[in-house]
Amino acid sequence: MDSAAVIAGPTPATVAAGTPDDARYAALAARDPRFDGRFFVGVTSTGIYCRPVCRVRLPQQRNCRFFHHAAAAEQAGFRPCLRCRPELAPGLSLTDSSQVLARHAAQMLSQAVAEGRPVALPEVAARLGVTDRHLRRIFQEAHGVAPMDFITTQRLLLAKQLLTDTPLPVTQVALASGYASVRRFNAAFAERYRLSPSALRRERSGDAPPDAAAAPVLRLAYRPPYDVDGVLRFFAQRAVPGVEAVDLPTLTLRRTLAMQRGTPADGAPAMATGWISLRFVPDRHELQLTLAPALMPVAGAVLQRVRQAMDTDADPSLIDPVMALLPMPPVPGIRLVGSFDGFETAMRVVLGQQVTVAAARTLTRRLTERYGEPIDTPFADLTRLAPTAQAIAEADPETLGKLGIVRQRVRALQALAAEVHAGRIQLHRGAPLAATLDALRALPGIGDWTAQLIAMRALAWPDAFPSTDIGLLNALGTRDVAAVLAQAEAWRPWRGYAVIRLWQGMPHAAGEPT
Repeated sequence: MDSAAVIAGPTPATVAAGTPDDARYAALAARDPRFDGRFFVGVTSTGIYCRPVCRVRLPQQRNCRFFHHAAAAEQAGFRPCLRCRPELAPGLSLTDSSQVLARHAAQMLSQAVAEGRPVALPEVAARLGVTDRHLRRIFQEAHGVAPMDFITTQRLLLAKQLLTDTPLPVTQVALASGYASVRRFNAAFAERYRLSPSALRRERSGDAPPDAAAAPVLRLAYRPPYDVDGVLRFFAQRAVPGVEAVDLPTLTLRRTLAMQRGTPADGAPAMATGWISLRFVPDRHELQLTLAPALMPVAGAVLQRVRQAMDTDADPSLIDPVMALLPMPPVPGIRLVGSFDGFETAMRVVLGQQVTVAAARTLTRRLTERYGEPIDTPFADLTRLAPTAQAIAEADPETLGKLGIVRQRVRALQALAAEVHAGRIQLHRGAPLAATLDALRALPGIGDWTAQLIAMRALAWPDAFPSTDIGLLNALGTRDVAAVLAQAEAWRPWRGYAVIRLWQGMPHAAGEPT
């Protein structure tokens, strides 16, 4: 089959929308990475399910069954391929449709699993403003599986990645994947995958086992196209010395990171601190993530942070046609640049109120030098952690003012830090959008511009739109906010992506956040 002809036929959007299985089979035959994560194929002759980019010999169509999610394939009795590794596929892309609530629920469940936290469906339903029963029903309709089956698949695929790519002992893998006991972990693994965790490590397709002394390397796939230069330049222009560094020639980003442990053992520190290094591999459409051994107990949560920060789950087939409506040349694969740490990003947005990117970066550097904890890393340019919400909430306001932060900004920053530290505001993509926006706007010194930008980057809301942003208005050549809002209606539900693209075409204007 001519793969060029196949690619010109079905598109990711038509395949996901329910095109007949022959279109999915054509996509499988083309091994087109645009379809990665959009569906999975179970092969009845082997009992294995694969990503559509798998390089194994093409199965006969009569032996293929197609699923919208890995959990549905596992529920049907298929086990994951050890070659293409379904756990590496891009995740769900939030869309503005009747399924948005179920997709948001899936992201919240994935967030909890990645952080090793217990998952209570009634709590998730309450945060989404629906009943537990309604959540189960719409989740089943949207994803083809019950929420608990989805959770089990997420946990086991995370465990499979940790077993394959890291030297973590099985006990630690079980805990990091959300299992309270190794016995229950082994039983679930054997039931779904028909082999033990230790047997999986022996069947690594000939790969050498991970070196216990070396920093582990994990992989994340993304759907092309991907605006690698745009994303890295965004981070480079805002990099705070000591906390992060970007090397554009090698397509690498490094930074320090502090992660809350989900359920720390007795005597264990509540925070895991270390460094991460991300390198783009465009010809493989993936990111390679190297992380400090100290972060391995929270590797699942780190992966989730990287997915959000680099927007690896985005679907350009849905976003790029809308971006073509912007009054500037299109850039394929625009990404909604996200957040490695929700409070850190929100802090930068507050510091960026009514100042330039360079000025906000200077304020962030001063704040980091004063309140960021020192950390040892193998890199000379990574020496400090970003300030925590607790450190800022408990700081002396006068000391903050001496760093050059005006009084109104100090008040806003400390109010935000206090709410985040107390857990009353959560800043990650699994947080409830409407309630978080209301809580942010209720804080002193935080208006809609700040709340929208925090929602765009820290909550990964694709339709966030700071309509009064000076850089945005300059890019559109107007000061008429009402006209901008009217024009932006055509860009829904991807207005956040439009903001990133419009910023790219402008110098670092006042009002654009760090």
